[in-house]
Amino acid sequence: MESTNESLFQKAMNRYQSGTEASELIEDFEIITASAPNQAAGWTCLAWLQLLNDQPDAALRAARTAVKLNAQDPQARINLSLALLETNSKGVRDQIDVVQKVLAVAPEFAKELKGSIADGLERKPNWQALKKVKAWLEL
Repeated sequence: MESTNESLFQKAMNRYQSGTEASELIEDFEIITASAPNQAAGWTCLAWLQLLNDQPDAALRAARTAVKLNAQDPQARINLSLALLETNSKGVRDQIDVVQKVLAVAPEFAKELKGSIADGLERKPNWQALKKVKAWLEL
């Protein structure tokens, strides 16, 4: 089952990267997370897609799960920060601090995060929460 899940994950990622709308991919990532609930990457992607699709409450649940499964993933922390901002919840600063610490010890993540933020702003140009996070992280 794991290889089937990995295949579905890769196909969904390829579709996203080729420009498929977030709303068309959410169901794929819901299937991925249901079949592999301990796969942090699936939850991270699901949260991102839900944020892009203006589903902050669902994104908050997915992002919290992603961070619980992989506390060192800066993208999961960014997604959680965004979901917290979008739902007017507390704890944003704590998440940003963790991302800054990860970037300090593993600066190679900065390029990936810059790409992710650029992608988010391209898909959702007036995304105020993402603009705030970008400014805080100085990416």
